[in-house]
Amino acid sequence: MPAGRRSRPNLLLGACLGAAGAIAIALQGGVLDPQPAQASSLWSRGVFPVVNFAGYTSHFGTRTGPWGAVEPHYGLDIAAPMHSPIRNWWGGVVESVINDGTCGLGLVIRSGEYEHIYCHLSGSVSGGVYRSGPVAISTGQRLRTGELIGHVGVTGRSTGPHLHWGMRFRNEWVDPALVLRAMARARGGAG
Repeated sequence: MPAGRRSRPNLLLGACLGAAGAIAIALQGGVLDPQPAQASSLWSRGVFPVVNFAGYTSHFGTRTGPWGAVEPHYGLDIAAPMHSPIRNWWGGVVESVINDGTCGLGLVIRSGEYEHIYCHLSGSVSGGVYRSGPVAISTGQRLRTGELIGHVGVTGRSTGPHLHWGMRFRNEWVDPALVLRAMARARGGAG
């Protein structure tokens, strides 16, 4: 779980529920100005990051952590069997490869003004390159939407196999569940 600031609800709703400007910024790192009707459909291009979904184990926001302390949680924990494939939510550029005691092995990918963070991956990091099976990812690398970027693990501060998926928009933490709901609505689901 990366450290960071708390998010503002107004920004979250505007960014995640179809504001044309927020969605435009997310596309290809460039600025696109779609009409509002087009903007909501753009969310359908996003990819759910965990292939073998087994459930949500922790929500975004204040929670009682696995070791009993009340703490902020800046992402959504998605359980999956060990080594399940993880796909890139949206195309972008790798901003950093992480190897620490909290996130464990992870990646930060920038898509315009969005950063999406993937923690607790299996594999290894050596020389700044994250490796897992056929995956080798380094800072500055361009990744496509839906591209295989790693596998579920238990690295860092983790009690079981899962992906911690965090997201920031303009440096403010965003609840990934809001993004998932916008994606579902754009595909004609209930959201």
